[in-house]
Amino acid sequence: MRPLLLCGVAMLLLAAFAFGLSLGLFILRPVLPQQPVIITIQPGQSFSEIAGNLEKEGVVSSAFNLKVLATLRGDVRQIQAGTFNFAAASKPGRVLERLTKGDTLRLQVTLPEGLTIAQIAHRLANAGYTDHEEFLRLAMDPAFAQKLGIDAPNLEGYLFPETYRFGINLPSRHLLRFMVHQFQKHLSEEWVTSAAESGLTLHQLVIMASIIQKETAKRSEMPIISAVFHNRLKVNMPLQADPTVIYGIVDFNGNLTRRDLRTHTPYNTYTQRGLPAGPIANPGARALRAAANPADTPYLYFVSQGNGSHQFSRTLREHNEAVRQFQLRRVAQATKSSDLQPNDDLIGEDDNPGQKPVADSPPGKPDDES
Repeated sequence: MRPLLLCGVAMLLLAAFAFGLSLGLFILRPVLPQQPVIITIQPGQSFSEIAGNLEKEGVVSSAFNLKVLATLRGDVRQIQAGTFNFAAASKPGRVLERLTKGDTLRLQVTLPEGLTIAQIAHRLANAGYTDHEEFLRLAMDPAFAQKLGIDAPNLEGYLFPETYRFGINLPSRHLLRFMVHQFQKHLSEEWVTSAAESGLTLHQLVIMASIIQKETAKRSEMPIISAVFHNRLKVNMPLQADPTVIYGIVDFNGNLTRRDLRTHTPYNTYTQRGLPAGPIANPGARALRAAANPADTPYLYFVSQGNGSHQFSRTLREHNEAVRQFQLRRVAQATKSSDLQPNDDLIGEDDNPGQKPVADSPPGKPDDES
């Protein structure tokens, strides 16, 4: 009887030693997946299932040993939900550390000034964000905008442009909430007050800023362009801003035509006076500041100089001369290149209504150009 007992104890000790050795080797040996692995842990998912998936994908060598190690460390109930990327060789302890700390796969997306909601959603999709369709739907939902404290039919103009870092599975409602929070964080009360003194509500300030943002990327010109539009509003002149027309065109193909300028939409500032129906892009802080604080200038017109800057004029006659000089430069450039092909319907090159000389007429007439 005693020899059998001793034999049993010896076997148990041997088994314990073997298990301890196995567990020790498991703990000490890093495992390198054959290829980068992305594993998603759902809220409430059992640790046994998680460990099994990690073994199946080659992140750990043993699901059983991982469960033992997690139990000894007290990690079983500390695992965070999310999407994790495993690409480098890692010891099991490091794997558990990442799972408990929520070291999830994160995206980094840079949103420059002047993108529309649709363009932002497209960028998110290209970056691998899976909830981009819901992002677009919620951003255009008036009820959701109201929940975020935005008194507008959608969030166009209120998604602040900057670099965002977030988990790949972050729900779109949280991402939108954070983008709007960034807008509210950067919006100065002083700008809102200045805009109100000029007769603009907050929403109208955002509309004005979005037009300025689309008209120029040159910081020094933003307050001057703002002044042109403020001055036009004061004398009831149409803003005649091409970007507003483009925004109102469904599936714009890149070619702005005379027919487009004559076709009325709620955003066409050639066919109507005042501001368009809403923001046409998401402006940055500089455009918002310029919209609230226009330069003290009498300008009513501006024309592109073809190098990213503009020439500003007080009268239509001055503007026509500036346009003529611009066209002469374009003609000179055209004679050096055979790439220019005439098209009577397109707006651009030497045939842009926004830069075409017209007969002098009082402010507010349809022939006035900006």
